[in-house]
Parts: sequence; C-alpha cells; structure tokens
Amino acid sequence: MTHDNGIETLAPKDVWRIFAGVSTVPRPSKHEERIRAHLRTVIEKQGLTVQEDATGNLVIPVPASAGCESAPIAVLQAHVDMVCEKNSDVKHDFDNDPIRLILDSDGDEKIVRADGTTLGADNGMGVALALAAAFSKDIPHGPLEILLTVDEEAGMTGAKALKPDSFRGRVLLNLDSEEDTSLCIGCAGGNDTTLTWRFPIGGATDAAEVCRVSVTGLRGGHSGCDIHENRGSAIKLLMRTIAHAKLDACQLADVNGGSKRNAIPREASALVAGKTGLMAALRAAADALVAEARLESAEPGLKIAIETAQPVDEFFSVADSHRLIESMIALPQGVLGMSPKVPDLVQTSNNIATIFTTREGSSAAIAVGMLTRSSSAYWIQDALERIAAIGRLASAEIATGNAYPGWDPDPDAAIVGTCRRVYEQLFGAPPEVSAIHAGLECGIIGKRVGKMDMVSFGPRIEGAHSPDERVYVASVQKIWNYLKAVLEALSRA
Repeated sequence: MTHDNGIETLAPKDVWRIFAGVSTVPRPSKHEERIRAHLRTVIEKQGLTVQEDATGNLVIPVPASAGCESAPIAVLQAHVDMVCEKNSDVKHDFDNDPIRLILDSDGDEKIVRADGTTLGADNGMGVALALAAAFSKDIPHGPLEILLTVDEEAGMTGAKALKPDSFRGRVLLNLDSEEDTSLCIGCAGGNDTTLTWRFPIGGATDAAEVCRVSVTGLRGGHSGCDIHENRGSAIKLLMRTIAHAKLDACQLADVNGGSKRNAIPREASALVAGKTGLMAALRAAADALVAEARLESAEPGLKIAIETAQPVDEFFSVADSHRLIESMIALPQGVLGMSPKVPDLVQTSNNIATIFTTREGSSAAIAVGMLTRSSSAYWIQDALERIAAIGRLASAEIATGNAYPGWDPDPDAAIVGTCRRVYEQLFGAPPEVSAIHAGLECGIIGKRVGKMDMVSFGPRIEGAHSPDERVYVASVQKIWNYLKAVLEALSRA
C-alpha cells in the first residue's frame, strides 16, 4: 500500500493527473468556490475559456477536431462537489484538508481509496474524464461543451439553475454512473422531509442510572444505490435498542446520528436515564440486535455500546421521550416498493438520514431529516403522505422541499443506440441498459433545458457516500477508452 504515491502514474495518466489535482482541493457541497477556482486555472492553461453562471456552474466550449465541425455538439456533464463522510476516529477537516489518496488492491484488482474518508470519485472521476477528453489532441470529436455543475449532492441547485440557453448541445453524456458494464437511461426523483419536535428539557426525574447508547461500525453507503441491500441504519438501531429494552420510564437527551441526507447513517448515539437496571436492560437488547443485524443486514462491524454517563439537565420528559422513540420506530426505512416495469429495480424508498438535537433555551429541538426517492410520482407522494401522517400524529412540525424530478427512460433514444453499439464493438458484449434508484442531474436538466438526448455511464465505484468508497483502476481505463470511442462515433454523425 502506498500513500499519495503512484496515483499520477496510473493509466490513463491525464485522467489520474486531473483527479489527483481535484482531490487536493476541498469541495463540500455548497462550498465549491475553491474547486471552481482550481478548475478555472487548469482549464485556462489549456487555452480554453470558462463560462460561469450566477450559481457557479461552469461551461467550457471545446472546438471540434479538424474535419468534425459539422457533428452535433456533445455535452460532457459531471458535478464538482462531493459527499463528505469520515470514520469517527479519523481527524479530517473537509473544509480545509485535501483528500489523502491511497493506491491499494482488492484481490487482484488495483483500487484507489481515501484514508478513512469518502474518496470523491463520485463525481471527481467524471470531472477528470470530461476534462481529459477536452484537453486531448488525439481524440476525433465534434464540438464539445463540458458542463460542470455545483451542489449535486446536497440539493442539485446547480442543475436546477440551468436554463435552455445555458449551453447549446442537446446530446448529453452524464459521467456520474458507477457500473462500467451498464448504460443508465433513467433515475428516481426525490424529496426531503424534516420532522421537528420541540420538547421542554430538565433533569431526569428518576435517574438511578444514566447511560450513553452508541451505534457504530455500520457500512453506511448511498441511500439510493445501496438501499436494496438492507444495510443497517444507525438511527433505527439506536431507537430499536432503547425500545427493545422495554424500559418503564426512561428519558432521552442528546440524540444525534447521521450526517448527510443521501447517506445511510453509520453512527448514532443518545443519553438515556432511568431506574436501576437500565444498563443491564439496554445491554441485553443491544446484544440481541447486534446478532440479528449482523445476520440479516450483513453488518459484521456493527457495535452497540452501552456505557455509564454523567447526568445532565437536558433530558426530555418521559412522555416526550416515549413519543420520539415510537415515532422513530414507526417511520419507514429502506425499500418501500419495487418497479413493476424494470426487473430488480427499486421503485420507492425512504432513508432516515439524520437526527440532531439542539438546545433552545429551556427547550430542545429534535430534527429528523429524511430523503424519499421514487421513479413514480404517485408512489413518492404516497410515501410523503405516510411520513407526514406519522409526524402529525406525533405532534411534529413537518417541512418538505428540495424536490427534484426523475428521468423517464427512453431506450429508443439515438444516443442510447450509439452508446450501445460502440460498447458492443469495443468489448464484444452488449452493455446492460437500465435505470437506477438514485438521483442523477439528467432528470432536472431535461426538465429545465428541454428535450435532451441523454445517457449516463462511468467507471466502477463502490461504497460511494461512505469512507469505504473506492474506484477500480482498470475500470477507469476501460471507461476512458469507451468515452473516446463514443466521441469518435458522434463525430461521424
């Protein structure tokens, strides 16, 4: 294993060089100023111009190769921000520190991962592929536009700000997919919901024992692409541990878990106060749940720790604690329905992504953030109504927003036919053509800009949105060769 060494020597060198450069620049969602400045410098050194809109999206026009000027404009699209997740024992400031790249192996395959944090191959690798194509002097291609959007991971506000005249091309290659054997031609839409409770706080009324319950060691992952694996939710396991302890009169405080709306929560914790026997009951419940989750959700690293804690004066009442626990047990987590049209495709899901407690004078606000996804407008509305009904029954404040549309698959689109044909010619077998249960900017771009001919592909990336994120080196070379072949085919159109 080597740290930071050898990355730029990997093939294709231009792609890895750009990706390594991007990885040195902090780029959390909604704070992309430095990565935009970095990219502008890199692009202008190549003699290209950069157009930036008021939201921060970058458009880079690239002249056609000689003799290919009459080909249709192809738009290569990626997003510049990344999900910022790290293991709790890792010291890393995503606002200031570079991502530390590690060249490693997975069996016989070389991979690049980060040192205890998300890697940012989602979608830094898409940025690198697009710019390497723009800078290359050896790829026959028609006129190109490189479209680099902001804030994809935390609201898709970049894509939502696009207009019909933001760019000229109407053939778009989105480079934000994570399986190198498939072409993506559709995606789910999504909607955020936040339930907020405001509880009076004070000392525990019967605090014979005070414990901190901590859930750690889960795999986490992408709340769309990984939701079908039934991965453990730290927030759900935290509340189930407390509920399964069957405590008569417990009180909660300092309930916190998760970090990003589009990541399955890996860690969560809470203070619990109660009568004598509290710790023993919680430990028994934790042991049983750990055994079940390791078996049923394939979570070998799961730990639920029950430790003695000092009393505080910020506990919720017994009734309010019970209301919160029951509400969290009732809220849906995971797959809610499968597609009736596309085999093995999740149609609808909900992820309880975050829970945070903040003190407001003599009360506390407990905010629970969720992301609901569906390729069906009907079923996403049904899921949102169910969540809102639970909120109303539990006297929570309900806020919804950040809705974005899905991308309706069009298997007969011209670009899909071209990409399918090129893939089979290059690799000797047809690609899988499918949709994904995640949000891609294609749905928003199609709605905002108008009729677009779109397809999405990318290198093999596993563990996106978690510190387990990795990109496979051979797959990057494969997709680079494929992108070049697709651009050459389009240049002859």
